[in-house]
Amino acid sequence: MQLSAHGDLLDSIFTLSKRFCGLAATKRNGRRVVFTNGCFDLLHPGHIRSLEHARSLGDALIVGLNSDASVKQLKGQGRPVIPEGERAEILAALECVDGVVIFDDLTPQRTIASLLPDVLVKGGDWAGDKNRRSRRS
Repeated sequence: MQLSAHGDLLDSIFTLSKRFCGLAATKRNGRRVVFTNGCFDLLHPGHIRSLEHARSLGDALIVGLNSDASVKQLKGQGRPVIPEGERAEILAALECVDGVVIFDDLTPQRTIASLLPDVLVKGGDWAGDKNRRSRRS
């Protein structure tokens, strides 16, 4: 278990194996689980709007958070600006976020395959999303 700077347990920040059991129980109760992910290195209003929208699509929002190592690979030297533990704590403090799972991979594919969310929400910066939009335009 992780402790916040104030000494509180951060039960909503977890490893994938810890959360796997909790999600199975959530699904058995008929709750709709939503998953989104990102680096969330410099949290801004667009992130908040996206997270609130994602949460509105179900009963529980799980946020996959890129680890420091994966952010550095994706964004380059000097990133992340904010360490993963602090980014996770900030996200977990948001009312719309029910849980945060930190992953080391460059993509969340393995995390998604393990969690099997009911709804997957991606932001507008995802290349696949842009391709779909360009085909519709």
